[in-house]
Amino acid sequence: MGNRLQDKVALITGGTSGIGEATAELFVAEGARVVITGRSEAKGAGIADRLGEHCVYVRADVTREADIAASVDATLERFGKLDVLFNNAGAGVRTTVDTITAAQIEEGVRLLLSSVMLGIRYAVEPMKANGGGAIINNSSIAGLRYRQGDLLYSAIKAGVTHYSKLAGVELGPYGIRVNIISPGAIATPIFWGGSERANTLSDEENARKMAKLQRNLAKATPMRASGLAVDIAEAALYLASDSGRFVNAHDLIVDGGRTSMFEEQILEE
Repeated sequence: MGNRLQDKVALITGGTSGIGEATAELFVAEGARVVITGRSEAKGAGIADRLGEHCVYVRADVTREADIAASVDATLERFGKLDVLFNNAGAGVRTTVDTITAAQIEEGVRLLLSSVMLGIRYAVEPMKANGGGAIINNSSIAGLRYRQGDLLYSAIKAGVTHYSKLAGVELGPYGIRVNIISPGAIATPIFWGGSERANTLSDEENARKMAKLQRNLAKATPMRASGLAVDIAEAALYLASDSGRFVNAHDLIVDGGRTSMFEEQILEE
């Protein structure tokens, strides 16, 4: 156990699986008190129980503004302050240029972009009152280059990255740092339907899917290795801790070098 987040309070959205769960585990191990949110009550309660008294689960749907506000309020009520916000919740979307609908656009924006904007909005006042804080927004290399994700997902993630940089400039004078993590080929259940789908499968089936996914994703980086949820958790720890105190409005790319590959290499995969 370390102490890089000793006495800090963190709120992690999408904390019931994958990157969010791994980050909650690491943050608690590093001394933080953590609130995780998500829609899976059984999974969230189980994680909080496993991590002990320093982790609390709050049911929240980040497509609902009232839930976002309530999760911040719950954090303040339980732990008295908010030092770190990790806007991590999200899921893949499937659209094409010639079939995309207004409903798909609206759903994608609510889940991936407005959830980040509103998360920041409700974290600002508690962080100002606390003398500052760290906001981390999970984006994607899909927002940086072609064929790293669905077109709608990629466009929205580009918006997340740009908005985060602007927010970092706006909030910097208050001691609030806003940074982005852009993961690359990270093996998580999002690839086979997200946490809700994973929760319907047996442990054996999820393990089989994960092993196959890691083998496939390993082909997509120069390192010939798949990224893991803990790799993003470690990046979040750096940005949340005092080690990252002078890092603001920055996009931290964690992709094993994928975005440096030639376009033709990616297209051949």
